[in-house]
Amino acid sequence: MRLPRETLTFRSPRRGPFLQVAKSAAAMVAAWIVADLLVPGPPPIFAAIAAVLVVQPSINQSFTRAVERSVGVIVGVVIASVLGIVLGSPTWVILLAAGVSLVVAWVLRMSPGTTNQVAISAVLVLALGTATPNYALDRVLETIIGALIGIVINTALVPPVLVPPAREKIEVLGRELAAALERLADALETPQTRESLEGLLLEARLLRPVRDAAADAIRDGADSLSLNPRSSRHRADLAVMQARLDRFTPVVTQAVGMTRAVYDGYTSSIVEDPSVRAIAEQLHRAAHDVRLSFGLDPRTEPQQME
Repeated sequence: MRLPRETLTFRSPRRGPFLQVAKSAAAMVAAWIVADLLVPGPPPIFAAIAAVLVVQPSINQSFTRAVERSVGVIVGVVIASVLGIVLGSPTWVILLAAGVSLVVAWVLRMSPGTTNQVAISAVLVLALGTATPNYALDRVLETIIGALIGIVINTALVPPVLVPPAREKIEVLGRELAAALERLADALETPQTRESLEGLLLEARLLRPVRDAAADAIRDGADSLSLNPRSSRHRADLAVMQARLDRFTPVVTQAVGMTRAVYDGYTSSIVEDPSVRAIAEQLHRAAHDVRLSFGLDPRTEPQQME
């Protein structure tokens, strides 16, 4: 059995911004130095890991990851400390701690990220240090320090704003919706083969993933503005995009439905029907209006009539 090629790759289709890498590195170094100064003892591994994990594409995601990381570490080190004090430090206790951590996280209905952190923290505490209350408390403090530093650096070093990508996706939606209406109008004006009708329907159905991509981009843009000090000048633009998406989502559904109706009931004689030609004219006008509504210049877009 052959696996799909895309399941065998570890590479992303798009390279992330280098700024994100730089912020993660800076947060890791700063967390290591600060935690080493404030919490004497073993190397501050927990602080460095927390800082790297907390630096996310948006500040809102950073806060979420910081909470997940901190809660997971606290629960994990408590479990490890209790088992270490009661059962000692044989190797099998580490495996027991991992299993108990997963069960406790499941009982408490923790998120997947927090669940993984509970198990990892319990294993690290037993594998790297002695399971004592002081050691456990130091690891919790390390984690909190790392999480706070990650949030501070992610906030201070140019917090990312994902509004421009949302604008691009909205423009693509407007362009593709107008093109779909134009193609449907052309199909009503000139004779079509069965193959051309199938292509017409396929292209119309592709409007749905384009709409979904625009919705996801707007959602990411809104998330990037949460708790972002640069959000005030972008919120109005994002609200306009969301209103435009809400307005034209039904039009996408209608365009797909009309194309399907033409595909199912098409006969070559409809191009001679005056009422069908009138419908085609209105579709051309609708495509023109869609471009105007999305801020596209109709003069630079293909069109059949004014």
